[in-house]
Amino acid sequence: MAPWSGLWGGRAVLAGGDAYRGTPVVVRMENPNSWSISEINDDDDDDYGGGQRRRRRRRRGKNAKQITWVLLLNAHRAAGCLAWLASAAVALGCAARRRVAAGRTDADDGAPAPAPTPTPPPTPRRSRLYAFIRALLLLSLFLLAAELAAHANGRRLAAAAVSLGSLHASWVRFRAAYVAPPLQRLADACVALFLVQSADRVAQCLGCLYIRLRRVRPEPVSPPAVPDAEDPDAGYFPMVLVQIPMCNEKEVYQQSIAAVCNLDWPRSSLLVQVLDDSDEPVTQALIREEVDKWRHHGARIVYRHRVLRDGYKAGNLKSAMSCSYVKDYEYVAIFDADFQPYPDFLRRTVPHFMDNEELGLVQARWSFVNKDENLLTRLQNINLCFHFEVEQQVNGVFINFFGFNGTAGVWRIRALEDSGGWMERTTVEDMDVAVRAHLKGWKFIFLNDVECQCELPESYEAYRKQQHRWHSGPMQLFRLCLPDIIRCKLSVWKKANLILLFFLLRKLILPFYSFTLFCIILPLTMFVPEASLPDWVVCYVPALMSLLNVVPAPRSFPFVIPYLLFENTMSVTKFNAMVSGLFQLRGAYEWVVTKKSGRCPSSSEHEQETTKQPGKTTTTATATATAKYNRMYKKELALSLLLLTAAARSLLSKQGTHFYFLLFQGVSFLLVGLDLIGEDVK
Repeated sequence: MAPWSGLWGGRAVLAGGDAYRGTPVVVRMENPNSWSISEINDDDDDDYGGGQRRRRRRRRGKNAKQITWVLLLNAHRAAGCLAWLASAAVALGCAARRRVAAGRTDADDGAPAPAPTPTPPPTPRRSRLYAFIRALLLLSLFLLAAELAAHANGRRLAAAAVSLGSLHASWVRFRAAYVAPPLQRLADACVALFLVQSADRVAQCLGCLYIRLRRVRPEPVSPPAVPDAEDPDAGYFPMVLVQIPMCNEKEVYQQSIAAVCNLDWPRSSLLVQVLDDSDEPVTQALIREEVDKWRHHGARIVYRHRVLRDGYKAGNLKSAMSCSYVKDYEYVAIFDADFQPYPDFLRRTVPHFMDNEELGLVQARWSFVNKDENLLTRLQNINLCFHFEVEQQVNGVFINFFGFNGTAGVWRIRALEDSGGWMERTTVEDMDVAVRAHLKGWKFIFLNDVECQCELPESYEAYRKQQHRWHSGPMQLFRLCLPDIIRCKLSVWKKANLILLFFLLRKLILPFYSFTLFCIILPLTMFVPEASLPDWVVCYVPALMSLLNVVPAPRSFPFVIPYLLFENTMSVTKFNAMVSGLFQLRGAYEWVVTKKSGRCPSSSEHEQETTKQPGKTTTTATATATAKYNRMYKKELALSLLLLTAAARSLLSKQGTHFYFLLFQGVSFLLVGLDLIGEDVK
């Protein structure tokens, strides 16, 4: 490329001669949205004189035209971006209009309206939390109207200036004396909890950094012998039982059964139990047919179906462990219906039990086949990557304890029996058995480099129900396990870790302060300015915590701000579930199977996994057509109006940081309340 000259040539301009000639540029358009510039060198042996001046003028004219082309192309690209944004805004508006026109809310069951019958419809459940939020919304609207009236009174635009001024002055005195002090004390308490939880998160991130820098990873006490080429079954291959609990999951049963039957483990040392709790006869027949097909091709696999479906997943696993042949097996691996382990899963997990009699559980991390499906799955991926990369790994390395994730793990059967086995007393049977095993002295190992593929919920409805179960169950378990934790023989610091960190800080305090501080106290401080929250609480520290959460998933860095807003939006669901589980309210024991889409882990959705699959290539069974609708969520919509009202009030007090946070958070609640963040059901 020829060197730049002319005005950009520096000293060459002052040297005279041919330094001001310029460099011709040719613009090539490969497509309307991309362009490139190429420089062309002229011959250096041109004669000086009148011809040179003419050539210089022609070159200047060409340069001006080329710059014009570049500007036009940039304008074309900007117009294309604006057109895309306009079309996206129109699509969003149309989707919102469809939601409002349909009128379906989270109180509906999602089924089509039945024919009119003489019997009256059941009375819908009333949520105390929704009534509380609605009362705050009405109060905020009234206070905003009063502030606007007082603002107009100050400009001499109100008719009854004296009466409005006296009423406003009385309200100011009342809120300064009786409303602001308790509100400020509550805000200070929530800020203190926020700082404690932030310090815990920073400590976990530092622990993860230490693990990475020192390359700490669990290794088997006695590495297994390398299998003999002539006898591949030689080596450490204990008897392993594999369980696949499922319930009406016709979208994923083929993938999970195929992945488990393809595990690289001697057939004589492996037995697969398909634990089907489906209540649909068609689904039962399909799963039974798939099991028979694999059994016909040499897999040791059995099909079990319960007549009495008590206890959900815990009852299903408990019933399977009561079989007489289970006593012949030493370990049990558990995979949910949408999990597809790699063939070497058992070879990389089971050897850790060898010569380590204190080890009760080996847990692998999850990876997701649909993490880029929509905005909801991207945000879930951020949350779960932090959970596995930081929380599970740090607790496994430094404490030898973490909550079992319910799947993609291998248990020593003796540890399960010693801890009391599966119990149906909570909706988090996996965490229940892990806590009881920890109280008995069993140790856990988390393998961050062993992955098992699964699906993320693609609709907000499914994700919301999943999070309700995940945050209600720990509070049920805390009520039941607290006396056992206090009486157990663990060391004091392990008891403190269980009570203060594992349960209180991460399961109770986190949803409490997140909802109370950012969704209730912050908007109230706009109407009670005598109580305030500093900018670092509203903006800087939450942004730092969000950055720490995104670090384990660096490709998700562009979504750090949506992640911060979405986590605050989900706090209403988590807070409601936490209170429901802690005080045993209605809905605390609600169990809804998370809907699956049956996505294949291959790069293309049209490719079907045929490796090592016996017989004829088949595709996933088509689900029976069911009525699915996008809904509007009343609590989220009420909170969005509350936050937007507080944002309007903050304009009067000219609080910039608080205004932008309330505005964006209110819009986030509005999008989630209209179900515009996940799967769009047509």
